[in-house]
Amino acid sequence: LSRLKTVDEETMGESKLARVLTVFDLTALGVGATLGAGVYILTGSVAKDTTGPSVVISFLIAALTSILSGLCYAEFGARVPKAGSGYVYSYVTVGECCAFVIGWNLILSYVIGAASVARAWTGNFDALIGNKIKTHMLSCCSMDVPGLAEYPDIFSFAIVMLLTALIAFGVKEFALVNKVFTVLNIGVILFVVIAGLTQADIHNWNWTTDEIHDYFGMVTQTTIDMTPYGTGGFMPFGFGGLISGTATCFYAFVGFDCIATTGEEAINPQKSIPLGIVLSLAVCCIAYLAISATLTLMRPYFLLDTLAPLPVAFEEVGMSWASYPVAVGAICALSTSLLGAMFPMPRIIYAMAIDGLLFEFLANVHKKTKTPLVATFLSGTLAGIMAVFFDLKELVDLMSIGTLAAYTLVATSVLLLRYQPDATPGDSKPITQSTESFEIRMLIQPKSSLPTQTVSSIVNWCTVASGMYLRSSVKTNLTALSMTLFSVTAVLASSSGWNGASIAFSVIFMICSILPMICIGMQPQSNKKLSFAVPLVPTVPALNMFVNIYLMVSLPPSTWYKMLIWLVMGGMIYVFYGIRNSAENPNNKARAEEKKARETEMK
Repeated sequence: LSRLKTVDEETMGESKLARVLTVFDLTALGVGATLGAGVYILTGSVAKDTTGPSVVISFLIAALTSILSGLCYAEFGARVPKAGSGYVYSYVTVGECCAFVIGWNLILSYVIGAASVARAWTGNFDALIGNKIKTHMLSCCSMDVPGLAEYPDIFSFAIVMLLTALIAFGVKEFALVNKVFTVLNIGVILFVVIAGLTQADIHNWNWTTDEIHDYFGMVTQTTIDMTPYGTGGFMPFGFGGLISGTATCFYAFVGFDCIATTGEEAINPQKSIPLGIVLSLAVCCIAYLAISATLTLMRPYFLLDTLAPLPVAFEEVGMSWASYPVAVGAICALSTSLLGAMFPMPRIIYAMAIDGLLFEFLANVHKKTKTPLVATFLSGTLAGIMAVFFDLKELVDLMSIGTLAAYTLVATSVLLLRYQPDATPGDSKPITQSTESFEIRMLIQPKSSLPTQTVSSIVNWCTVASGMYLRSSVKTNLTALSMTLFSVTAVLASSSGWNGASIAFSVIFMICSILPMICIGMQPQSNKKLSFAVPLVPTVPALNMFVNIYLMVSLPPSTWYKMLIWLVMGGMIYVFYGIRNSAENPNNKARAEEKKARETEMK
């Protein structure tokens, strides 16, 4: 369960897939997957109901917290340039069982993501043609079954399978189409910002309660309840509204991790993957900030439309013609978002199959297209079927658990590796055991200026449940456990009200989260040179862990029940197939080495 993936530096760059993706391709992939239709819709709904004009600050905070995850992914992209994203990263540092759970959850996240975006694509296109598809399908084949969609969305299935064929045809062709849609989307966003700022009014960030009351009084000629509109000003819903909006805005930045699945298709992945992740997050941050500022300057926050904020805002300022470019931008955004959700699915499956944790036939790569053909069509068909029959609104939260869990494990893995004695992640060569014995004072005053086995053990004890090299012993997850307990306390107190007990427990758990990080910060770090390294370790990974754990705990219990069912299904595959067929199984590894030796002799 705790065996690690072996990564050989000599063969790290070898791949059966085509290495054709440039930094621009990777940046376009990340921007397309992250900058979806939410940029046209989410801003209005959050500003009106949760934050007011301070939605700009919410997006800024959300962007900064997302960058924490992005930096951790970037370092691992430099360390381990292999397909598989968070699955591979956790496999080389934490262990096989944990890696399988992450990979299995990521598959579900991407499948649900692709299916939900496909339905949104159909709904958006249908709205442009007067809902003719919906009207026809409801009249001929309505489905009145709880949990299922109103009607079978055949159009979504067709879109998914068309893009599946594109991805299977070749990664170079896929990258070209994705770049076209992404550039069009960015062009529309620039148009919206420039055109919108011509109608900007700074007073829309400073409406007072009296002005709002007088405005509605003149319109309705009645006394109104001011509760839905807050207290006016830049932060009408206070600091609580700002933080609540930030949590919602955080999910707008989910998607950049698809870049990390291109480790075996990127040119010079150890440099291009970190650069692609950082650039894509920077572009998305600027885009969300620009759109949110423009929208709230064009119209008062309390008059924004939650379903189509930009078209309605342009119509209200006498620029109704601008709704057409916005509609085109939304279609392009949904297209790139769909491509960004579908592209990583087969890569995760392929990586797990190559490692023997999923069925071997899923690792087949087509000789001509150099893509994992079986995995591509299988995952695409599954996403298409879900898009046809299921009402995915209740399943969307499952996407969040898989993604946030992967973010947490990647941050944890960065923390572990930074304090390991210099070696390649997952290197099969044993590290020489240190002769120094542990002393309490070494928690804050280590004896060595470089990481040793004792330093590694201290960091493991403070951070994760199983050690890198002392894998036979179970360790206490001090930091993550304390963060989880603090998050549970905070979430429960937020819903039922804070009292003396909840405040006391929160303070205790926060202190228990901070103290191990202080001990880790006192330990010497590895001086191994990387093409990219996370700055401010252990602060950045620790903050990343906390944000992700808090967001996971905030999800409703029903989401965790559904995730448990999915994990049970995956657990059966791992127990009855994965453990025995794993490439890291000593028996399989010995046979593989013998086969490799025979092939070398024949050459």
